[in-house]
Amino acid sequence: MPPELPLHLERTAKLVENINMFPAVGGNSIELLADYKEVINRLVADIATARHHIHLTTYIFSDDAVGGQIINALRAAAARGVECRILIDALGSYWWSRRVIRELRACGIEVRRALPVSITNMEALRPDLRNHRKLVVIDGKLGYIGSQNIIGAVQTDGRQNKELMVRVLGPIMLQLQSLFANDWFLETGELLGDPALFPVEHSQGTVHAQLVAGGPEYRHFVMSFLLDAIVHAAEHSLVITTPYFVPDEALVLALESAALRGVNVSLILPEKSDHRVVDLAQRSFFVRLLESGVVIHLYGGGFLHAKHVHVDDELSLVGSMNIDLRSLKLNGEAGLLIYDRSFSSRLGAQERQYMAESQIISLKAWRSRSSLQRLAENIARLFSPVL
Repeated sequence: MPPELPLHLERTAKLVENINMFPAVGGNSIELLADYKEVINRLVADIATARHHIHLTTYIFSDDAVGGQIINALRAAAARGVECRILIDALGSYWWSRRVIRELRACGIEVRRALPVSITNMEALRPDLRNHRKLVVIDGKLGYIGSQNIIGAVQTDGRQNKELMVRVLGPIMLQLQSLFANDWFLETGELLGDPALFPVEHSQGTVHAQLVAGGPEYRHFVMSFLLDAIVHAAEHSLVITTPYFVPDEALVLALESAALRGVNVSLILPEKSDHRVVDLAQRSFFVRLLESGVVIHLYGGGFLHAKHVHVDDELSLVGSMNIDLRSLKLNGEAGLLIYDRSFSSRLGAQERQYMAESQIISLKAWRSRSSLQRLAENIARLFSPVL
Protein backbone atom coordinates (compact mmCIF):
# COMPACT_ATOMS: atom_id res chain seq x y z
CA MET A 1 0.00 0.00 0.00
CA PRO A 2 1.29 3.52 -0.75
CA PRO A 3 2.41 5.44 2.34
CA GLU A 4 0.51 8.43 3.65
CA LEU A 5 2.63 11.52 3.04
CA PRO A 6 2.16 15.23 3.87
CA LEU A 7 0.42 17.05 1.00
CA HIS A 8 3.53 18.93 -0.22
CA LEU A 9 5.53 15.67 -0.29
CA GLU A 10 2.66 13.74 -1.83
CA ARG A 11 2.83 16.11 -4.80
CA THR A 12 6.55 15.40 -5.18
CA ALA A 13 5.90 11.65 -5.06
CA LYS A 14 3.13 11.96 -7.64
CA LEU A 15 5.41 13.88 -10.02
CA VAL A 16 7.98 11.06 -9.99
CA GLU A 17 5.32 8.36 -10.26
CA ASN A 18 3.70 10.01 -13.28
CA ILE A 19 7.03 10.13 -15.15
CA ASN A 20 8.86 7.01 -13.94
CA MET A 21 5.85 4.85 -12.94
CA PHE A 22 7.61 4.14 -9.63
CA PRO A 23 5.31 4.87 -6.66
CA ALA A 24 6.45 5.63 -3.12
CA VAL A 25 6.41 2.40 -1.07
CA GLY A 26 6.79 1.68 2.63
CA GLY A 27 8.39 -1.16 4.56
CA ASN A 28 12.02 -0.50 3.69
CA SER A 29 15.28 -0.51 5.63
CA ILE A 30 17.79 2.08 4.39
CA GLU A 31 21.29 2.47 5.80
CA LEU A 32 23.47 5.51 5.14
CA LEU A 33 27.10 4.73 4.26
CA ALA A 34 29.57 7.61 4.03
CA ASP A 35 32.89 5.77 4.55
CA TYR A 36 34.53 4.88 1.23
CA LYS A 37 36.30 1.72 2.38
CA GLU A 38 33.26 0.53 4.34
CA VAL A 39 31.10 0.70 1.21
CA ILE A 40 33.53 -1.55 -0.69
CA ASN A 41 33.89 -3.98 2.23
CA ARG A 42 30.13 -4.20 2.77
CA LEU A 43 29.52 -4.71 -0.94
CA VAL A 44 32.11 -7.50 -1.12
CA ALA A 45 30.53 -9.17 1.93
CA ASP A 46 27.03 -8.90 0.45
CA ILE A 47 28.18 -10.30 -2.91
CA ALA A 48 29.46 -13.31 -0.94
CA THR A 49 25.88 -13.95 0.30
CA ALA A 50 24.33 -13.98 -3.21
CA ARG A 51 22.59 -17.22 -4.13
CA HIS A 52 20.74 -16.46 -7.39
CA HIS A 53 21.94 -13.30 -9.17
CA ILE A 54 23.98 -10.10 -8.96
CA HIS A 55 23.21 -7.06 -11.13
CA LEU A 56 25.58 -4.09 -11.13
CA THR A 57 25.61 -0.82 -13.05
CA THR A 58 28.47 1.65 -12.65
CA TYR A 59 29.90 4.62 -14.50
CA ILE A 60 33.51 3.78 -13.61
CA PHE A 61 34.83 0.26 -13.10
CA SER A 62 38.59 0.52 -12.69
CA ASP A 63 41.13 -2.30 -12.84
CA ASP A 64 42.91 -0.99 -9.72
CA ALA A 65 42.96 -2.64 -6.26
CA VAL A 66 39.34 -1.70 -5.52
CA GLY A 67 38.19 -3.00 -8.90
CA GLY A 68 40.17 -6.17 -8.19
CA GLN A 69 38.28 -6.67 -4.92
CA ILE A 70 34.94 -6.52 -6.71
CA ILE A 71 36.13 -8.71 -9.59
CA ASN A 72 37.34 -11.36 -7.13
CA ALA A 73 34.04 -11.28 -5.26
CA LEU A 74 32.10 -11.61 -8.52
CA ARG A 75 34.41 -14.42 -9.70
CA ALA A 76 33.69 -16.37 -6.52
CA ALA A 77 29.95 -15.78 -6.91
CA ALA A 78 29.98 -16.98 -10.52
CA ALA A 79 31.95 -20.07 -9.48
CA ARG A 80 29.14 -21.11 -7.13
CA GLY A 81 26.51 -20.68 -9.86
CA VAL A 82 25.29 -17.12 -9.26
CA GLU A 83 24.15 -15.29 -12.41
CA CYS A 84 26.14 -12.05 -12.72
CA ARG A 85 25.25 -9.24 -15.13
CA ILE A 86 27.41 -6.12 -15.23
CA LEU A 87 26.91 -2.82 -17.08
CA ILE A 88 29.80 -0.35 -17.26
CA ASP A 89 29.60 2.97 -19.07
CA ALA A 90 31.59 2.91 -22.30
CA LEU A 91 33.20 6.34 -21.79
CA GLY A 92 33.29 6.53 -17.99
CA SER A 93 35.28 3.27 -17.91
CA TYR A 94 37.07 3.81 -21.21
CA TRP A 95 40.62 3.45 -19.85
CA TRP A 96 39.93 0.22 -17.99
CA SER A 97 36.99 -1.47 -19.70
CA ARG A 98 38.95 -3.78 -21.99
CA ARG A 99 40.90 -5.37 -19.12
CA VAL A 100 37.91 -5.45 -16.75
CA ILE A 101 35.63 -7.02 -19.36
CA ARG A 102 38.26 -9.61 -20.24
CA GLU A 103 38.63 -10.66 -16.59
CA LEU A 104 34.90 -10.80 -15.95
CA ARG A 105 34.06 -12.74 -19.10
CA ALA A 106 36.86 -15.21 -18.38
CA CYS A 107 34.91 -16.44 -15.37
CA GLY A 108 31.55 -16.63 -17.15
CA ILE A 109 30.13 -13.25 -16.14
CA GLU A 110 27.93 -11.35 -18.59
CA VAL A 111 29.21 -7.81 -19.01
CA ARG A 112 28.30 -5.06 -21.47
CA ARG A 113 29.48 -1.55 -22.22
CA ALA A 114 26.59 0.88 -21.71
CA LEU A 115 25.94 3.40 -24.50
CA PRO A 116 28.98 2.58 -26.66
CA VAL A 117 30.03 5.29 -29.09
CA SER A 118 30.65 4.47 -32.74
CA ILE A 119 31.36 6.82 -35.65
CA THR A 120 30.05 4.17 -38.07
CA ASN A 121 26.68 3.76 -36.35
CA MET A 122 24.44 6.84 -36.27
CA GLU A 123 22.43 5.37 -33.38
CA ALA A 124 25.62 5.24 -31.31
CA LEU A 125 26.98 8.67 -32.26
CA ARG A 126 26.04 10.43 -28.99
CA PRO A 127 29.02 10.66 -26.64
CA ASP A 128 27.07 13.23 -24.58
CA LEU A 129 24.52 10.58 -23.49
CA ARG A 130 26.01 8.51 -20.66
CA ASN A 131 24.76 5.93 -18.17
CA HIS A 132 25.93 7.61 -14.97
CA ARG A 133 24.00 5.34 -12.56
CA LYS A 134 25.62 3.51 -9.64
CA LEU A 135 23.33 0.63 -8.77
CA VAL A 136 23.67 -2.88 -7.30
CA VAL A 137 20.95 -5.53 -6.91
CA ILE A 138 21.66 -8.80 -5.10
CA ASP A 139 19.07 -11.60 -5.34
CA GLY A 140 16.39 -8.96 -5.89
CA LYS A 141 16.34 -8.38 -2.13
CA LEU A 142 19.32 -6.19 -1.26
CA GLY A 143 20.80 -3.23 -3.08
CA TYR A 144 23.04 -0.18 -3.15
CA ILE A 145 22.53 3.20 -4.78
CA GLY A 146 24.39 6.50 -4.56
CA SER A 147 27.48 8.33 -5.83
CA GLN A 148 30.40 5.91 -5.48
CA ASN A 149 32.13 4.32 -8.46
CA ILE A 150 34.30 1.19 -8.41
CA ILE A 151 37.71 2.82 -8.19
CA GLY A 152 40.18 3.73 -5.48
CA ALA A 153 39.33 6.67 -3.25
CA VAL A 154 42.53 8.67 -3.77
CA GLN A 155 42.63 11.23 -6.58
CA THR A 156 45.76 11.84 -8.67
CA ASP A 157 46.43 14.99 -6.60
CA GLY A 158 46.34 13.00 -3.35
CA ARG A 159 42.89 14.10 -2.22
CA GLN A 160 40.43 11.43 -1.15
CA ASN A 161 36.96 11.15 -2.65
CA LYS A 162 34.10 11.65 -0.20
CA GLU A 163 31.02 9.67 -1.25
CA LEU A 164 27.59 8.76 0.03
CA MET A 165 25.74 5.52 -0.67
CA VAL A 166 22.69 3.84 0.81
CA ARG A 167 22.22 0.11 1.41
CA VAL A 168 18.63 -0.91 0.82
CA LEU A 169 16.31 -3.75 1.83
CA GLY A 170 12.58 -4.07 1.26
CA PRO A 171 9.87 -3.63 -1.39
CA ILE A 172 11.76 -0.73 -3.03
CA MET A 173 14.12 -3.37 -4.43
CA LEU A 174 11.53 -4.21 -7.10
CA GLN A 175 12.05 -0.71 -8.49
CA LEU A 176 15.87 -0.95 -8.47
CA GLN A 177 15.61 -4.30 -10.23
CA SER A 178 13.22 -2.86 -12.81
CA LEU A 179 15.64 -0.06 -13.60
CA PHE A 180 18.52 -2.49 -14.11
CA ALA A 181 16.31 -4.68 -16.32
CA ASN A 182 15.43 -1.61 -18.38
CA ASP A 183 19.11 -0.73 -18.90
CA TRP A 184 20.02 -4.34 -19.67
CA PHE A 185 17.28 -4.57 -22.30
CA LEU A 186 18.43 -1.33 -23.96
CA GLU A 187 21.98 -2.69 -24.30
CA THR A 188 21.32 -6.37 -25.10
CA GLY A 189 17.72 -6.74 -26.29
CA GLU A 190 17.31 -9.42 -23.62
CA LEU A 191 14.16 -9.28 -21.51
CA LEU A 192 14.88 -10.25 -17.90
CA GLY A 193 11.51 -11.86 -17.24
CA ASP A 194 12.37 -14.67 -14.82
CA PRO A 195 10.03 -14.29 -11.80
CA ALA A 196 12.95 -15.28 -9.55
CA LEU A 197 14.53 -11.91 -10.38
CA PHE A 198 11.52 -10.10 -8.87
CA PRO A 199 10.78 -11.72 -5.50
CA VAL A 200 7.93 -10.16 -3.54
CA GLU A 201 9.66 -8.56 -0.60
CA HIS A 202 7.78 -8.19 2.66
CA SER A 203 8.44 -5.36 5.09
CA GLN A 204 12.06 -5.00 6.17
CA GLY A 205 11.62 -1.75 8.07
CA THR A 206 9.56 1.40 8.38
CA VAL A 207 11.08 3.71 5.76
CA HIS A 208 9.05 5.07 2.83
CA ALA A 209 11.09 5.36 -0.37
CA GLN A 210 10.73 5.90 -4.11
CA LEU A 211 13.16 5.37 -6.98
CA VAL A 212 13.67 8.27 -9.38
CA ALA A 213 15.37 7.63 -12.73
CA GLY A 214 16.30 10.22 -15.31
CA GLY A 215 17.71 9.81 -18.77
CA PRO A 216 17.17 10.02 -22.51
CA GLU A 217 14.68 7.14 -22.45
CA TYR A 218 12.13 9.34 -20.62
CA ARG A 219 9.95 11.93 -22.31
CA HIS A 220 10.38 14.46 -19.50
CA PHE A 221 13.44 15.80 -17.69
CA VAL A 222 12.47 14.15 -14.43
CA MET A 223 15.63 15.14 -12.51
CA SER A 224 15.20 18.79 -13.44
CA PHE A 225 11.46 18.70 -12.65
CA LEU A 226 12.11 16.94 -9.35
CA LEU A 227 14.76 19.37 -8.10
CA ASP A 228 12.56 22.34 -8.90
CA ALA A 229 9.64 20.67 -7.08
CA ILE A 230 11.79 19.86 -4.04
CA VAL A 231 13.08 23.41 -3.76
CA HIS A 232 9.57 24.87 -4.05
CA ALA A 233 8.30 22.35 -1.46
CA ALA A 234 10.89 23.39 1.14
CA GLU A 235 9.34 25.21 4.09
CA HIS A 236 12.16 25.57 6.61
CA SER A 237 15.50 24.23 5.38
CA LEU A 238 17.13 22.99 2.21
CA VAL A 239 20.66 21.57 1.84
CA ILE A 240 22.13 20.59 -1.52
CA THR A 241 25.43 18.70 -1.63
CA THR A 242 26.97 18.27 -5.08
CA PRO A 243 30.46 18.12 -6.65
CA TYR A 244 29.37 20.09 -9.73
CA PHE A 245 26.95 23.00 -9.56
CA VAL A 246 26.09 24.49 -12.95
CA PRO A 247 22.30 24.98 -12.67
CA ASP A 248 19.81 26.10 -15.28
CA GLU A 249 17.86 29.34 -14.88
CA ALA A 250 14.77 27.61 -13.46
CA LEU A 251 16.73 26.11 -10.57
CA VAL A 252 18.56 29.36 -9.83
CA LEU A 253 15.21 31.17 -9.62
CA ALA A 254 13.79 28.44 -7.38
CA LEU A 255 16.75 28.69 -4.99
CA GLU A 256 16.53 32.48 -4.91
CA SER A 257 12.80 32.30 -4.25
CA ALA A 258 13.23 29.77 -1.43
CA ALA A 259 15.89 31.86 0.30
CA LEU A 260 13.88 35.09 -0.08
CA ARG A 261 10.78 33.52 1.44
CA GLY A 262 12.75 32.55 4.55
CA VAL A 263 13.96 29.02 3.85
CA ASN A 264 17.47 28.33 5.17
CA VAL A 265 19.15 27.32 1.90
CA SER A 266 22.68 25.88 1.99
CA LEU A 267 24.94 24.63 -0.79
CA ILE A 268 27.85 22.32 0.07
CA LEU A 269 30.35 22.24 -2.79
CA PRO A 270 33.98 21.09 -3.04
CA GLU A 271 36.54 23.84 -2.62
CA LYS A 272 38.20 22.28 -5.66
CA SER A 273 36.65 19.69 -7.95
CA ASP A 274 38.45 17.62 -10.61
CA HIS A 275 37.33 19.98 -13.43
CA ARG A 276 38.82 23.47 -13.42
CA VAL A 277 36.37 24.88 -15.97
CA VAL A 278 33.41 23.59 -13.92
CA ASP A 279 34.86 25.23 -10.79
CA LEU A 280 35.01 28.56 -12.59
CA ALA A 281 31.57 28.22 -14.16
CA GLN A 282 29.81 27.35 -10.89
CA ARG A 283 31.42 30.29 -9.12
CA SER A 284 29.85 32.66 -11.63
CA PHE A 285 26.51 31.94 -9.89
CA PHE A 286 27.73 32.74 -6.37
CA VAL A 287 27.04 36.50 -6.20
CA ARG A 288 23.45 36.12 -7.32
CA LEU A 289 22.78 33.34 -4.81
CA LEU A 290 24.60 35.06 -1.96
CA GLU A 291 22.62 38.25 -2.55
CA SER A 292 19.41 36.21 -2.07
CA GLY A 293 20.62 34.76 1.24
CA VAL A 294 21.85 31.33 0.11
CA VAL A 295 24.74 30.09 2.31
CA ILE A 296 27.62 28.53 0.36
CA HIS A 297 30.03 26.12 2.04
CA LEU A 298 33.22 25.17 0.19
CA TYR A 299 34.41 21.80 1.48
CA GLY A 300 38.16 21.42 1.92
CA GLY A 301 38.48 17.95 3.46
CA GLY A 302 38.99 16.11 0.15
CA PHE A 303 37.07 15.92 -3.10
CA LEU A 304 33.40 15.93 -2.10
CA HIS A 305 31.77 13.73 -4.74
CA ALA A 306 28.61 12.91 -2.73
CA LYS A 307 25.29 13.96 -4.25
CA HIS A 308 22.26 14.48 -2.03
CA VAL A 309 19.46 16.89 -1.18
CA HIS A 310 17.84 17.29 2.25
CA VAL A 311 14.55 19.12 2.87
CA ASP A 312 12.88 20.09 6.18
CA ASP A 313 14.22 17.05 8.07
CA GLU A 314 11.63 14.84 6.35
CA LEU A 315 12.72 14.29 2.74
CA SER A 316 16.09 13.17 1.37
CA LEU A 317 17.32 12.49 -2.15
CA VAL A 318 20.48 10.39 -2.52
CA GLY A 319 21.85 9.31 -5.88
CA SER A 320 24.21 9.72 -8.82
CA MET A 321 23.00 13.07 -10.20
CA ASN A 322 25.05 16.26 -10.26
CA ILE A 323 23.54 19.73 -10.54
CA ASP A 324 24.44 20.31 -14.19
CA LEU A 325 22.87 19.98 -17.60
CA ARG A 326 24.27 16.50 -18.21
CA SER A 327 22.74 15.01 -15.08
CA LEU A 328 19.49 16.96 -15.18
CA LYS A 329 18.66 16.46 -18.86
CA LEU A 330 21.05 14.05 -20.64
CA ASN A 331 22.63 11.30 -18.54
CA GLY A 332 20.99 8.16 -17.27
CA GLU A 333 20.82 8.86 -13.52
CA ALA A 334 19.30 7.15 -10.49
CA GLY A 335 18.38 8.41 -7.06
CA LEU A 336 16.33 7.38 -4.08
CA LEU A 337 13.75 9.66 -2.51
CA ILE A 338 13.55 8.80 1.19
CA TYR A 339 10.56 10.02 3.19
CA ASP A 340 11.81 9.41 6.74
CA ARG A 341 12.76 11.67 9.65
CA SER A 342 15.19 9.20 11.19
CA PHE A 343 17.18 8.92 7.95
CA SER A 344 16.99 12.73 7.56
CA SER A 345 18.54 13.07 11.00
CA ARG A 346 21.48 10.86 10.00
CA LEU A 347 21.91 12.72 6.72
CA GLY A 348 21.78 16.03 8.57
CA ALA A 349 24.58 14.87 10.88
CA GLN A 350 26.67 13.99 7.83
CA GLU A 351 26.02 17.44 6.33
CA ARG A 352 27.07 19.15 9.56
CA GLN A 353 30.32 17.19 9.40
CA TYR A 354 30.88 18.49 5.86
CA MET A 355 30.13 22.03 7.02
CA ALA A 356 32.61 21.76 9.89
CA GLU A 357 35.34 21.12 7.31
CA SER A 358 34.18 23.89 4.99
CA GLN A 359 34.72 27.60 4.46
CA ILE A 360 31.62 29.81 4.32
CA ILE A 361 31.74 32.35 1.51
CA SER A 362 30.71 35.87 2.47
CA LEU A 363 29.09 38.19 -0.06
CA LYS A 364 31.51 41.02 0.82
CA ALA A 365 34.59 38.85 0.33
CA TRP A 366 33.27 37.34 -2.87
CA ARG A 367 32.53 40.75 -4.38
CA SER A 368 36.13 41.76 -3.74
CA ARG A 369 37.64 39.06 -5.98
CA SER A 370 39.76 40.29 -8.87
CA SER A 371 38.45 41.39 -12.25
CA LEU A 372 40.56 38.68 -13.88
CA GLN A 373 38.86 36.05 -11.74
CA ARG A 374 35.41 37.37 -12.72
CA LEU A 375 36.37 37.33 -16.39
CA ALA A 376 37.56 33.71 -16.16
CA GLU A 377 34.28 32.71 -14.42
CA ASN A 378 32.13 34.41 -17.03
CA ILE A 379 34.06 32.83 -19.91
CA ALA A 380 33.71 29.40 -18.28
CA ARG A 381 30.00 29.98 -17.85
CA LEU A 382 29.62 30.33 -21.60
CA PHE A 383 30.50 26.63 -21.79
CA SER A 384 28.00 25.62 -19.08
CA PRO A 385 25.59 23.95 -21.56
CA VAL A 386 28.24 21.33 -22.36
CA LEU A 387 29.78 20.89 -18.91
